[in-house]
Amino acid sequence: MSIHDWFKRKKKSKEPAYVSEKLDIPGNLWVKCYKCSQAIFAKDLEANLKVCPKCNYHFKLTSGERLNQILDPGSFEEIDPTIKSKNFLGFTDSKSYTKRIEGAMLKSNLSDAIVCGTGKIGKVPVAIGVMDFSFMGGSMGSVVGEKVTRLIERGVEKKFPVIIFSSSGGARMQEGIMSLMQMAKTSAALGRLRENRLPYISVLTDPTTGGTSASYAMLGDINIAEPGALICFAGPRVIEQTIRQKLPPGFQRSEYLLEHGMIDVVAARKDLRETLRKIVKWFHEK
Repeated sequence: MSIHDWFKRKKKSKEPAYVSEKLDIPGNLWVKCYKCSQAIFAKDLEANLKVCPKCNYHFKLTSGERLNQILDPGSFEEIDPTIKSKNFLGFTDSKSYTKRIEGAMLKSNLSDAIVCGTGKIGKVPVAIGVMDFSFMGGSMGSVVGEKVTRLIERGVEKKFPVIIFSSSGGARMQEGIMSLMQMAKTSAALGRLRENRLPYISVLTDPTTGGTSASYAMLGDINIAEPGALICFAGPRVIEQTIRQKLPPGFQRSEYLLEHGMIDVVAARKDLRETLRKIVKWFHEK
């Protein structure tokens, strides 16, 4: 093999096959599960809340899908839907951050990586935020931090419990230190919520990593996770390359964290609404 041919080789992906979730079967009538590789009829997957009926793999949900599954029908009222990120650092890599924001907005039909508002679960009013991985990998920038903070402040104002669903690759690198500042900002807001003796329920979905997991995602009075979710600061590949050791099976997945006391509950998607209903009802009656 010549040097020229060597550089033209395609590199084999080190990621597990089930990371990708795109529907790569023509017509989108069937969906391939990227954990067990089985083909699933798309309508059956939707009816099963986007959970593989064969291996229980939980596909990612959009923020709209999540809100429809969790809240009482017609109860959601969005807060601050028009706040948008700005390229205040003039950041450019292969394209400008401005172009990346515009592309993400067009692709996801969202203004940023979280949707916040108020609604009801089992007739109990809540302040709820849902991160959406389809917007720049759910990365946390200044807008996400601001919307999370305003959501918590709304919870304090209305005396509502606060629920946040996290799905994030971490802090948004295009915003530099401003994105990292959101970790302290959101954590301080949660401190004010606690001072007012109001509950915060954090729901961690796949994946919840980086600065998001190092701030509000892991600060819940009750931390709930979906099965098999990757929850960590640095990912397992980074850790293995750093310590040069093989990590235990299932390391940093929901079940491993539950076993080691890092989270309180692992709830399957079909049980998640009822789990949240019982929790908010208990707090409401106290």
